[in-house]
Amino acid sequence: MTLRTLRIIALGLALAPAGLNAQSAPSGNLPDITGTWQVETPDGPQTVVVRPDSSASFGDEIIRWRVVSDTVYLAFGDEWIGYNFALRGRTLTLSGGDLEEPYDLKRVGPHTPLPEGVAVPAAPPTIMGAVGEPER
Repeated sequence: MTLRTLRIIALGLALAPAGLNAQSAPSGNLPDITGTWQVETPDGPQTVVVRPDSSASFGDEIIRWRVVSDTVYLAFGDEWIGYNFALRGRTLTLSGGDLEEPYDLKRVGPHTPLPEGVAVPAAPPTIMGAVGEPER
């Protein structure tokens, strides 16, 4: 799997229902995008799970995410990378960032919990360009 494909999949994982504090309950202001999603990538179809605890996973990869306005920030190592998103019905569209074209993810079911004993990765301390700091 290429780094570009990994980032496309991670984008789908990163969206959350509750602003900077992704651990809180879904807000009436932002869409609840937790669940299981499928996306077609250059490497074939991929399944993405977005959880309300700010974790998201695809395959063996687990990342951290935050949402500020219409931008989703994903933690890749020790830095946040931002992407634009829009949710329409069961379709989540991701664009911008390092993507050459928009990608559509289709919701296929509810999220599943992290496997027992697997921790949510640590989040970098600062989101560049965002107002405020993540709580965790």
